[in-house]
Amino acid sequence: MKKTFLLLLLCSALFVSAQQRYELNSGWVCTNIKDAQSTGSEISKTSFSINNWIPATVPGTVLTTLLNNKKVPDPFYGMNNEKIPDVYKTGNDYYTYWFVKDFEERATGNEQVWLQFRGINYKAEIYLNGKKVNPKTQVGMHLRAQYNITKLLSANGKNRLAVIVYPPDFPGNPNGGQGGDGTIAKGLTTQYTAGWDWIQPTRDRNTGIWDKVTIEKTKSINIQNPQVITLVPGKRLPEGKQNPATVKVSVEVENPTNQPVSGTLQYQIAGKLVKQPATVAANKTTIVKLPDLLLENPKLWWPSGYGAQNLYDVKIEFVAANQTLDQEQLKVGVRQIDNIWNEHTKSMGAFVNGQKIFIKGGNWIISDAMLRFSDARYDAEIRYHKDMNLNLIRIWGGAILERPEFYNACDKYGLLVFQDFWFSGDCNGRWVDPMKKEDQWTRRNYPDDHNLTLTAIEDQIKMIRNHASLAFWCGGNEITPPEDILEPLKNDILPRLDGTRKLFDFSNSDEMSFNSIGGNGDGPYGIQDIKTFWGTRTFPYNSEVGSVGVGDYASLLRFIPKENLIAPQYKGKPDSVWDYHKYISYEQYLNPYGKPKSAEDFAMKAQLANYDQYRALMEGFSNKMWDWYTGSIIWKTQNPWTAMRGQMYDYYLDPNACLYGLRKGSEPLHVMMNPLDSMVTIVNNGFTTKNNLMVQAKAYDMDGKDYFYSQAFNSVGPSSVRRLFPMNEFLTKLDKKEGLFVSLRILDQKQNILSENIYWLAGKDGEYSGLKNIKKTPLKIAAVDQKNGKVAVTLSNAAGNPVAFFNRVALINANSNERILPSFYDDNYVSILPGESKTVTVEYTGKQSNLAVEVYGWNVEKQKVNIQ
Repeated sequence: MKKTFLLLLLCSALFVSAQQRYELNSGWVCTNIKDAQSTGSEISKTSFSINNWIPATVPGTVLTTLLNNKKVPDPFYGMNNEKIPDVYKTGNDYYTYWFVKDFEERATGNEQVWLQFRGINYKAEIYLNGKKVNPKTQVGMHLRAQYNITKLLSANGKNRLAVIVYPPDFPGNPNGGQGGDGTIAKGLTTQYTAGWDWIQPTRDRNTGIWDKVTIEKTKSINIQNPQVITLVPGKRLPEGKQNPATVKVSVEVENPTNQPVSGTLQYQIAGKLVKQPATVAANKTTIVKLPDLLLENPKLWWPSGYGAQNLYDVKIEFVAANQTLDQEQLKVGVRQIDNIWNEHTKSMGAFVNGQKIFIKGGNWIISDAMLRFSDARYDAEIRYHKDMNLNLIRIWGGAILERPEFYNACDKYGLLVFQDFWFSGDCNGRWVDPMKKEDQWTRRNYPDDHNLTLTAIEDQIKMIRNHASLAFWCGGNEITPPEDILEPLKNDILPRLDGTRKLFDFSNSDEMSFNSIGGNGDGPYGIQDIKTFWGTRTFPYNSEVGSVGVGDYASLLRFIPKENLIAPQYKGKPDSVWDYHKYISYEQYLNPYGKPKSAEDFAMKAQLANYDQYRALMEGFSNKMWDWYTGSIIWKTQNPWTAMRGQMYDYYLDPNACLYGLRKGSEPLHVMMNPLDSMVTIVNNGFTTKNNLMVQAKAYDMDGKDYFYSQAFNSVGPSSVRRLFPMNEFLTKLDKKEGLFVSLRILDQKQNILSENIYWLAGKDGEYSGLKNIKKTPLKIAAVDQKNGKVAVTLSNAAGNPVAFFNRVALINANSNERILPSFYDDNYVSILPGESKTVTVEYTGKQSNLAVEVYGWNVEKQKVNIQ
């Protein structure tokens, strides 16, 4: 019995070894090509000395490695980026580096060992143990590469990998244009690295082994690029028993050996096992299609705000002679996404599981300009988008096809993804542009190597196509790819490799959003009068409509030197550091609150404008849901660098009032007031009628006295808007000389608040004189540790006080007073009415100690409160 047990343990160990996959993500060293003075064949031998080489960050870029070794200053702080040499001026050798990694691995029997690169920018030669690995130079940032290194492994198991990485052939002149002089787009790389109106140039243009390097061990079969398609017919609801869904699976199976391999390809899902006999010829790769599965009573995946994000584990194996030769595991969501043209709005409508979804989206650039990606950062950023009550993220075409880890987070939190390919009108020739080196006709055909581009497109589609969150493809940002790329993409590649998702030719194409009013088809950008969002009809599915986003004072302190913390003044030139970090003016919207006296005062008043702007943006679009619009996508929700525009949270993951104004305006069930006519309106984004809703409306003056207006039961149908009553006459009769607060609420039959919205109105002259003179309000604050990574913060305002207006809650370290980032608040920048209290729940990640809470408001002194 003991011998049998030991044999089972041995077999188990062999099985684990056969399925081994691990990252080469530590222990790398590097040096500049000028300092190596040797060939790849020599450097990749373990006998070659690398004692004087510096530690390298892999995955990462050359610039990241230099920063981590303190060879360059932080390019995100102040004007430091100007102190770092730019590759356009230095020449490419300056950022051409050798990267070396020693690792242990060997193959026995029929084991195969695979070296996998998920991304190198831009060109690479690869050596292992004195031998060349890649027969052709690896070219292109947006492309995976896999090499069978079984025969190159050292007999003693001690191996050395050496990779020389070259920058893009055409790094471009960073002359201040969008994408610099545009020539960065001649290659298949990130266009933003030559600079844009929201970022300064990235000096190495992201040169490096920027994505994961993996070793995988299999037996004589290698499973690759599985495809899982789910079909969910009919119109579904999130609750209740479901009719069956169909699951369709196909898999690429590679046999790298000199003998044919026969066995069974199988997969498991929801306790079901589906099998298909297969024979793979020697040195061939074949696609094996498995029988369709009818999945009974499936747990469906829904976008955020509409239902649960259920995910199934899928395990795929190739089994022969009772041995698993290879396996892959993935998570899939059972859902179906369709697009149906809305003839009334003249725009595309998104449907998930048969239900129409009003798109509330945000544009995404990239998580980090220097490609310092992590699962934790992706998770936090996507969670913030969920917290904004958004349901879609569009990936802008001047960056990357996002990583599987990004999509994992979107699957988890229910964010649909609108994925652009690597084209942008600025670099790819849509407009005449004096900043560009070459004419429109030349730029129109960027990138130069169209075959490489098509190869990369196929590869990246395979990489991300199984994610439930991936909803739509887009040819490019504000321009289509060249015709000989677009046509095969549309008519061959996507039908063959996907076949389930809509391709929009470009981001503001008429097939997505018919442009009947002229102009570019997207925008406007910059701060607007909030009435514009309600009263001016724009594009019916606007792919980019944006505004401002300066963070609060704590945010500014992280990247602006103290001597440069000077408040911008209306029509004045901003401080040089503010200008360098892409500040755009909105002082004219702050001056009615009182001309900012300092950077701290400016930042506080900016939050008022931020909140008001994004709340009004989404309320205005929602007010015309299915009438004027099928959706809108904000430009933009985040920054990969320390810029000051278009962000709901800063680079350091600290949210500002934009996030909470947008969260408020995007509520699934929401009460709001039209600034044009004071019409109180409720919006229901859900799939069912909401009955017995008590809608309350009150006004408060600057002393805290309330003026009751109305309270009535109402109902609202599914995915619809209902207009209830105007408050114009009532508000006009009140003394509006100093301004007013308007409080709107929806209550259920148990008097629970389902939606609450507080507006602050200017006086008759457009000035907020009442807010300028409002009395200080003592706020009672209690913070309680809920022992599960959450803190409940209760703010109480005694009766007889004025409104405690616009309070920021921040979780901090009690010793350093630094904010805990990221932290997630179920509300913030909250106002507390007289005689009432409000509890804000804060959630943090990881282990934290010595926590406290800081609270400050417009008329509330800053307080630091210990957590009980």
